[in-house]
Amino acid sequence: MAHKIKLVIADDHEIYRSGLALMLSKENQLELAGQAWDGKELVELAGRIHPDIIITDIKMPRMDGIEATRVLLEQNPTQKIIALSMFDEENLIVEMLEAGAKGYLLKNADKQEILEAIRTVFQEDTYYCRHTSARLAAMIVKSRFEAKKKNPDVIFSEREREIVKLICQQCTAQEIGEQLFLSKRTVEGYRTKILEKMSAKNTAGIVIFALRNHLVAENDII
Repeated sequence: MAHKIKLVIADDHEIYRSGLALMLSKENQLELAGQAWDGKELVELAGRIHPDIIITDIKMPRMDGIEATRVLLEQNPTQKIIALSMFDEENLIVEMLEAGAKGYLLKNADKQEILEAIRTVFQEDTYYCRHTSARLAAMIVKSRFEAKKKNPDVIFSEREREIVKLICQQCTAQEIGEQLFLSKRTVEGYRTKILEKMSAKNTAGIVIFALRNHLVAENDII
């Protein structure tokens, strides 16, 4: 990637923020441009250095990530923001998305997923954390959040619909294969094709697409 992605991190927990910054600063495709410890400092910092991507905690003193996101997008409507959250903050994740964040990560996300989220959001797509629960997926679908990228109308075969439903029920490729009398490899091939059709990055993206497009019902997966 020729253009380095200019990144700012905001989190009031210094040890977590510093560790994340150190890890990401070693990536050649990233330029760690600054750190902030709360929303007010983040807004001021972003106004000065104009980062490509902001990764911000939701819960912070003085100004939280939700309010900071609203202010940042008033100042720069194209600003790309990724929320950081604990696993039990589902309502706050939805509020962040409604405020204008383009993706979210749980704080236990590994380096590979964090980098994938940065690349995805930088490329104008939405990133849903791999560890998204079915409950959170349903909350996102019912919220005011709308991913900007519109999927063209796609047609799924009956077999693909069966596999989508089982993926949404958190079945593994092995379990799906056993239920449908397919090899694990065949199921994985179907999954790859389903991801492509949905323009999804992971299972969370499949679940949200499937709920939003009525391929599955909420009662089928929760």
